[in-house]
Amino acid sequence: MEPVPAASPLRLGDLEVAVPVVLAPMAGITNAAYRRLCAEHGAGLYVCEMITSRGLVEGDEHTQRMLVFDDLETTRSVQLYGTDPVYVGKAVEILCGEHGVAHVDLNFGCPVPKVTRKGGGGALPWKRNLLGEILRHAVAAAEPYGVPVTMKTRKGLDDDHLTYRDAGRIAEESGAAAIALHGRTVQQAYSGTADWDAIADLASRVTHIPVLGNGDIWEAADALRMVEETGCDGVVVGRGCLGRPWLFRDLAAAFSGEQVATLPSLGEVAEMMRRHAELLCHHMGEERGCKEFRKHVSWSLKGFAAGGDTRRALALASSLAEIDEPLARLDPAEPFPTSELGTPRGRQGSARAKVVLPEGWLDDTDGTTGSGTPQREDAGEATGG
Repeated sequence: MEPVPAASPLRLGDLEVAVPVVLAPMAGITNAAYRRLCAEHGAGLYVCEMITSRGLVEGDEHTQRMLVFDDLETTRSVQLYGTDPVYVGKAVEILCGEHGVAHVDLNFGCPVPKVTRKGGGGALPWKRNLLGEILRHAVAAAEPYGVPVTMKTRKGLDDDHLTYRDAGRIAEESGAAAIALHGRTVQQAYSGTADWDAIADLASRVTHIPVLGNGDIWEAADALRMVEETGCDGVVVGRGCLGRPWLFRDLAAAFSGEQVATLPSLGEVAEMMRRHAELLCHHMGEERGCKEFRKHVSWSLKGFAAGGDTRRALALASSLAEIDEPLARLDPAEPFPTSELGTPRGRQGSARAKVVLPEGWLDDTDGTTGSGTPQREDAGEATGG
């Protein structure tokens, strides 16, 4: 095979990321333990679970529990959600001034109905003026600390209400350090195929800040292909890494010009699972950490011949000792199931019949003075997009 040229580092303002790879925030997944696990396998920018601006400003207990970093997390990155420019600005100030955050990403891509019905997440970019106001408040709050603010969005509400082109223009005008585009609409949620043509279109229009592509990156080769086909400056990886933290090793190698594909044996996967459980227990305590570990079992063992009794034991474990015993039953020599390469992981589902929006949301594209104004988010909202 022909050698792959090494990619340039990802530059977000004054922040430089060695390889142009970003871990997408996923609710209940990208906690401090999982970010540490992934970072142990490769370079990149690892973003904390999404928190709400209101929760942070008002001192919500759930929000505070989510805002935890590993001791070795040298670059603290947080995704923030909000619909009120003032609240978002205050939240950014708190993140930078009190928590030492080095990067803030704003979520304008969440497709979950409980978020979009309030005008948040993927619904918000329809209100162009409001989008700009939120970005400007966030950038102004972060500027004294030298912290870059980026945004993530989707193509639009649906195929008839696209917003990504205006979002790219507004991101540049508002001082954002980068924009990431998930090549699906809010209506699609996680169904169907990501539209990389939209990512290419945005990359051709936005020329002063990096454009990152997101959607259907299941292997390192997909990331290289996305950059080559779309001209984007880097990639955002979400579901593709579920149960496969070593994907970041492959991504770091691929973007460094190396031809590497990790195919771990079941024994090596078991070691990674044990490491993950250990990190979860370190950050959350043994009982809660083991409970969090359970959701990862099926992803980690996907395609392997691990028996039902072993899977059930792991999914019910409440201590590290109860995890060790079933892990020891696994055949360490079993090879990685190559049939799983390139296949979707995590949530998929089907497209929604329609996007749930506030009454009058589509009447104008203002959002600051017009009809269909957003509602304040719940303090402890936790999702992603």
